[in-house]
Amino acid sequence: MHKIKKGFSILFENNDFLIVDKPSGLLSIPDRFDIEKENLSTLLSSQFGEIFTVHRLDKETSGVICFAKNKDSHKTLNEMFENRDIDKRYYAICEKSPPEEIGIIDAPIAHSHSQSGKMCIHSRGKESITKFKLLKQWKNFCLIECKLETGRTHQIRVHLAYIDCPIACDSLYGNIQIITIQDLKRKSKLSKSEEEFKPLMNRTALHAHSIGFSWKKEQILVTSELPKDMRALVNQLDKWNTL
Repeated sequence: MHKIKKGFSILFENNDFLIVDKPSGLLSIPDRFDIEKENLSTLLSSQFGEIFTVHRLDKETSGVICFAKNKDSHKTLNEMFENRDIDKRYYAICEKSPPEEIGIIDAPIAHSHSQSGKMCIHSRGKESITKFKLLKQWKNFCLIECKLETGRTHQIRVHLAYIDCPIACDSLYGNIQIITIQDLKRKSKLSKSEEEFKPLMNRTALHAHSIGFSWKKEQILVTSELPKDMRALVNQLDKWNTL
């Protein structure tokens, strides 16, 4: 692994593709309304030459993302995604807890007609399947692993909200916008220091943890640990929000 600009890292590289650890707050690809906005694809192109987009992560989502380095690998990787031959797993810190510890959410997703840029569950939507597993539970929050079987826009965010377990600080699909230590210590005696009012989390608490697939008889598995902000939230939940 080696660092490049803007605090992100190359986790894996060969002649065919790159797997990068994207930080939250950085676009995956150019913004269609403002191509000058900083984005990962353009930054990588400046260092590696022509880069081909295979899949995307939302701006607020951190973690592993793959880019092809040539047209042949781009075609092959796209086909692998379409055929569900790529294993993608995400970690999400959520409000509440899911109705069961292990489950499958099979609910079609479509563009919302009521709000631009938002997705929704709709009978005429595209097939969308997410497998989930409860990893840790606190009093008011939980940590969930999600495995994508399909790759729809906002899929994990929409599906977890659909089972009444929205991702923490998700401005589109959740209820809580910001989490501070003050929020977690609500029933404790407080010193009310400024630190307690600083946001522990103020972005969608979703992290692309791993990607795995077979490539030219080699098994590829690349992982990314939870970023600093999500680790800090987990630590404070362990301290102040235990069952």
